[in-house]
Amino acid sequence: MSRYAILTNDLQHDLVDKNEQRKANVERMTPDFVRFLARARELDVTVIHLQLIYDEGDKKLELHDGRIPVLRGTPGAELLPEFLAPTDVVMEKKKDSGFFETKLHEYLEEHGIDTLIITGMQAQVCIQTTAADAHFRGYNVVVPSDGVVSTRDEDRTRALEWLASYCAVVTPMSDVIERIRTGAGFDFSVQALP
Repeated sequence: MSRYAILTNDLQHDLVDKNEQRKANVERMTPDFVRFLARARELDVTVIHLQLIYDEGDKKLELHDGRIPVLRGTPGAELLPEFLAPTDVVMEKKKDSGFFETKLHEYLEEHGIDTLIITGMQAQVCIQTTAADAHFRGYNVVVPSDGVVSTRDEDRTRALEWLASYCAVVTPMSDVIERIRTGAGFDFSVQALP
């Protein structure tokens, strides 16, 4: 029987509020995503929030309006409260992938988690890199098609197509919950590349 965890990526004030389109896309996803997280918690699925925290000394930072976003201890680095619950785990990361120089892999191994449901922003960056790194480490990967956003719809579409063709089962949040609830699970068999 699979043991699941949901990973959220970058649902933080500075990152969501970076531009109006990104903010609107997260707002559109929020009601269904909040219900999805609540239902998953009821099914004993661990929710892990990957919180991007930039290091001022990093030479490869993306500035927002000339300033460094998501610095530790700033309001902009805080996770959006509507997605948090007291039982959730918050894990800092300093790059796009949730596995890069973090304790995520150790945490998942320690808790016997073998299947990751990867959500949040941006589909073509943090979702793809975290999913690929999970795949390389032997985890089963699920990406809810309506549980990820990008600033531009074409980036999200392209990312979901890549994920589905390479390392993840891509399916709506409602299907994810139903498969976990009923114990039906997912088909993670590897497709032959053309």
